[in-house]
Amino acid sequence: MAQHYKTIGLIGKPNHEGASATIETLHTYLLENKYDVIVEQAVASSMSDDSMNTGTLTQIGEIADLAIVVGGDGYMLGAARVLACYDIGVIGVNRGNLGFLTDLSPQELIEPLAEILAGNSRSEQRFIVEAEVYRHGRMKSSNSAVNEAVLHAGKVASMIEFEVYIDGSFMFSQRSDGLIISTPTGSTAYSMSAGGPILTPNLNALSLVPMFPHTLTSRPIVVDGDSEIKLVLANDNHENLQVSCDGHVILAVMPGDEVIIKKSPYTIRLIHPLNHDYFNVLRNKLSWGNKLY
Repeated sequence: MAQHYKTIGLIGKPNHEGASATIETLHTYLLENKYDVIVEQAVASSMSDDSMNTGTLTQIGEIADLAIVVGGDGYMLGAARVLACYDIGVIGVNRGNLGFLTDLSPQELIEPLAEILAGNSRSEQRFIVEAEVYRHGRMKSSNSAVNEAVLHAGKVASMIEFEVYIDGSFMFSQRSDGLIISTPTGSTAYSMSAGGPILTPNLNALSLVPMFPHTLTSRPIVVDGDSEIKLVLANDNHENLQVSCDGHVILAVMPGDEVIIKKSPYTIRLIHPLNHDYFNVLRNKLSWGNKLY
């Protein structure tokens, strides 16, 4: 087998029986085919084989040419946020529910993986965003998001007030439960559930989706992906406010703070099988646009 990759990182959900079994299968197969393999230490610690070469996610990003992530979309998002800083291809094996970002099936794994390792694959760049919280002109916290950054109250069904600026120009003010700023990758996730548009992955665009706005006229809007989005929190908001990045990382926000959301300089390089088709994924995973006859 011609080797288009030399070192391969294996990443999986710790203490998950299915993920561990798939990691073991991949580990054996890759070693038999003379690849250097590094297993993410959190998942390796929950497995019986203590002879594995292990490392952190950061070390995998620094060393490996390809990362195989075993888990659901949520675990894929967490790994992708870290690996985006490195020039590494990422492919997912679905051990979750929907599996929108994880192309390979654990039941039919080796044959399509062998094709990918032989160079018969498609590569796709997905951009991510950075969310930064500023207080009195100084940045207090920041993080990145693959799917979306969401401004919301810390408790359910609590309205907040804020203004939205695009590249310094006032766009609108709003009273609502919050606002979802979604990438094309995230347009089929939380944003879609809130009534946002589906954006094909190749678009350089961001969608702004209001969450239960207190008006009859507020609608989602799509802006250029290179726009800088600024959210200014009104001073009379309650203090328990948050910005959520992919539903995993929470940034605390106070009344009067400013939140800046913009494209990150880093991207994610997703590796797909040659037969990968985005619209086929939409139809199969979301029952979108299926033929009527």
